Amino acid sequence: MNGSKDTSPQVVVAGYICLDVIPVLTEVPDLGPGGLVVAGPAALSSGGAVGNVGVALDRLGVPVRLMGKIGDDLFGRALLDVLRRHEPSLADDMIVVPGEITSYSVVINPPGVDRSFLHCPGANSTFGAADVPLDRLAGARILHFGYPPLMRRLYLDGGAELHALLATVRERGLVTSLDVCQPDPHGDAGRIDWAGLLARALPAVDVFAPSFDELCFMLDGDAHRVLDLGQLRVLADRVLAMGPAVAAFKLGDQGLYLRTSSDGAALERLCGALTLDQAAWRDREVLAPCFRPTRVAGTTGSGDCTIAGLLAALLRGEDPLTVATSATAVGACSVEAPDATGGIPRWYDVAARLAVGWSRLPVVPKLAAAGRWRRDGHGTLFDPVNRERP
Repeated sequence: MNGSKDTSPQVVVAGYICLDVIPVLTEVPDLGPGGLVVAGPAALSSGGAVGNVGVALDRLGVPVRLMGKIGDDLFGRALLDVLRRHEPSLADDMIVVPGEITSYSVVINPPGVDRSFLHCPGANSTFGAADVPLDRLAGARILHFGYPPLMRRLYLDGGAELHALLATVRERGLVTSLDVCQPDPHGDAGRIDWAGLLARALPAVDVFAPSFDELCFMLDGDAHRVLDLGQLRVLADRVLAMGPAVAAFKLGDQGLYLRTSSDGAALERLCGALTLDQAAWRDREVLAPCFRPTRVAGTTGSGDCTIAGLLAALLRGEDPLTVATSATAVGACSVEAPDATGGIPRWYDVAARLAVGWSRLPVVPKLAAAGRWRRDGHGTLFDPVNRERP
């Protein structure tokens, strides 16, 4: 951390946090009955939206406050130690509840294969609106809330507590940002009317940043839809119609798709709060392909770090193209370390990589149809020529 930076929080990151246990694996493990898989040393890191987005923002140089709920057990103490090693103040607003179980994940992340998890939600299940003290929001400009599908109290009753929390924070003048995660289709969260819950919550959200697969599941119960430009536009139209000014969809190795509203009231609120150029943000469409990392050490938390890059860029007052470029650049830094945030440098180091010409990964033809997009100097695609709505 840069010891001279302003310590008043610009962003409060609240919601889901866990301890990530990440063993080093050299090959895909065969975990059949009675099997034994030899692993290397295990890294311990903070995980979940609070741990990943919050620590990434801190590493980028953004003053941040973290609000997550943990127990007073061994994993809870380890998680606080992890946060304090990044920056002592990151542990100050964590909620430690005697007798609760601290959430943890065992991250199975072999080389060349998408990660999988063994997970315990723990104290996150009892997190409620009252766990975000309003007096601790003073001075902040953005509240980012993450992972309500893993937080039972927030998704029950049609998401009443989630909406109440977001609406109350918004009334205090903060920009609200929301991310979700894939609900367990076989658990209680998989039986929730997520389309109805989003319709209730999103009018109190300024920036909504789910992944493509998560959103397909929540709106239509289909987490395996083919990714193409038409599908993205349909989803973005549906999301923006519910109230947010910005829809930012994480696309995995295809990058980030960003659409902004044409609604004057939604944009006026966002742009006024963050001193953005409202004309530059009105009705924009951007596709930011992933930057090519020097190596892929692990993809855990890369989507969260992409959001951290997006929020940091918004605070710098950037336009939609630069925001999307900055977000994918931070996401690319994330995958260069086995944990979520170990690869995130200070922002000026990310900017230096961009300045010398950082190459991009290709996107599938259904996203980058020839002649439909313009390009900026960083290879970000924006505002397709003759944009048609499906």
